[in-house]
Amino acid sequence: MRRDARRNREMLIAAAREIYTDQGVDAPLDDIARRAGVGSATLYRRFAGRAELIEAVFGDSLRDILRAAEEARSAPDAWVGLTAYLERIFGLLAADRGTNDLMTTGIQGVPSLDALRKENHKTLDVLLRRAQQQGAARKDTTAEDLLFLLAALGRAVPGSTVAAPLAWRRYLALLLDGLRPEGSHPLPAPSLTGDQLGAAMLQLGKVRRPRMGRAD
Repeated sequence: MRRDARRNREMLIAAAREIYTDQGVDAPLDDIARRAGVGSATLYRRFAGRAELIEAVFGDSLRDILRAAEEARSAPDAWVGLTAYLERIFGLLAADRGTNDLMTTGIQGVPSLDALRKENHKTLDVLLRRAQQQGAARKDTTAEDLLFLLAALGRAVPGSTVAAPLAWRRYLALLLDGLRPEGSHPLPAPSLTGDQLGAAMLQLGKVRRPRMGRAD
């Protein structure tokens, strides 16, 4: 890559990071080009579409979450590992609207995000099962239950941080208390299946779900 082309790519990634943090990943690509000081045509020469730009912007941070998931699964106390992992994730969701979009909606076509979804499901499933075996979590819940609840709460985080930056800690604590066996009551409906969860995630992000090709 020529020096000027590499510089343009770096400026576009930096501009996209700033805009995605504030506005989310459905921000107009033309706005990113303007922030970077280049034309839209230059953006499309450097990136085939929105998914490729998202990968360039968030790839490293998503890999950091993968490492956090590995650390959480190695915790001897599954409940401690689960709560520490979720607190770390929600701290990111509160600080960065772009990361929030990626973690709480059904955006497709971003390789590091696809890998993260699989690892996140595995982590929550392993930790929840172990917590149930250790008597720390109610036995009638599934990883799909937890993923849906976390996505729903996560979508509310950007709005709450405007008025109260740490409010998410209260509501995450309330959610986690609902997983505890003490005082639990029978649940009135079955857990979502994996396919149902995927469909729900797409609907959850439909209001702000970006198109991933060049046409946007």
